[in-house]
Amino acid sequence: MSDYTPPKVWEPKESGGKFASINRPVAGPTHEKALPVGKHPFQLYSLATPNGVKAGVMFEELLALGKDAEYDAWLINIGEGDQFGSGFVEVNPNSKIPALMDYSGDKPLRVFESGSILLHLAEKFGAFLPQDTATRVETLNWLFWQMGSAPYLGGGFGHFYAYAPEKLEYPIDRFTMETKRQLDVLDRRLAESRYLAGDEYTIADIANWSWYGQLALGRLYDAAEFLQVESYTHVQRWAKEIDARPAVQRGRMVNRTFGEPSSQLHERHDASDFDTRTQDKLGG
Repeated sequence: MSDYTPPKVWEPKESGGKFASINRPVAGPTHEKALPVGKHPFQLYSLATPNGVKAGVMFEELLALGKDAEYDAWLINIGEGDQFGSGFVEVNPNSKIPALMDYSGDKPLRVFESGSILLHLAEKFGAFLPQDTATRVETLNWLFWQMGSAPYLGGGFGHFYAYAPEKLEYPIDRFTMETKRQLDVLDRRLAESRYLAGDEYTIADIANWSWYGQLALGRLYDAAEFLQVESYTHVQRWAKEIDARPAVQRGRMVNRTFGEPSSQLHERHDASDFDTRTQDKLGG
């Protein structure tokens, strides 16, 4: 039991943990650094965290449909503070990945927040967002559910279970309970529906799979046994079906810097890069 008493006025201090060196209580850039710009209309700046995976999967799914959605994907290494460079902060003042510059229209558009990127691209290309009102609303219900729920999974459960400098029973129990409740929400929905919005694969599935699907497949926090993810049978069925999609398999490789070298594509500038520029091919 901790005997910590909060002070009257909080002051920042070194807290330890995996991300302590990049955490700070203020926004804005820490250094000058322009962002690279490639040849394609869309410039993605990201890392293959669950939020970053959403954008990579979305682009690859659009390309698989034959849409004119060619993109350059540039690596933003959040462990080294790339997200605090002046160029990145201009695109996303919140200094979080993914961030997108869209040069395809009359004037450049910055798009930040992963849900906003999914919605922007879905509307621009008329894909993965149903047009009938009822299914569109259901898609947006589950998209925004994910945006509001995932911080409890990532910043809550993931932080205290995997990244905090010490294991504390109360926050681990608190966020484990919420994570399992969220998995149950999804499991109940997927018991009655193939995908989250119905029979059609949408941006709601892309957003939720990137977090909860990968969690169910044992890819997040080494917590599959702890959370008993196999018991959520409908989530398992859904997660495995989406995981088998070739565009999803490509998308989760984009800006990936961990795992098997053959699964890492640090930068993506052409469809052929998946065959020629993964880290095993580059000697990484």
